[in-house]
Amino acid sequence: QVQLVESGGGLVHAGGSLTLSCEARGSTSSIYIMGWYRQAPGNMREMVATITRAGMTKISGAVKGRFTISRHNLNNTVWLHMNSLRPEDTAVYYCYCEDTPYDFWGQGTQVTVSS
Repeated sequence: QVQLVESGGGLVHAGGSLTLSCEARGSTSSIYIMGWYRQAPGNMREMVATITRAGMTKISGAVKGRFTISRHNLNNTVWLHMNSLRPEDTAVYYCYCEDTPYDFWGQGTQVTVSS
């Protein structure tokens, strides 16, 4: 069983930066993928960035070049570094991890980018 504890959401101005963190707690040794998804009102939840236990990353085209993802040395914390934020980045951001055969989700943290 894995619990995901998120932090770092908030309100920033366009062009600003924000870093989200997610700590996986519990039985974390078998986690394969961690990452971040987001969902804006009226939209489907979309992948933002993921990182495997080997450190391979995948970044969505919408944020590529602006966001990066990293993980803790112990592989139980994932970070989303958001730069050059735009109003369209406003969404609830959800931490995600894959612990086969199960997927786990954080409660979500609001990121709001003002014009």
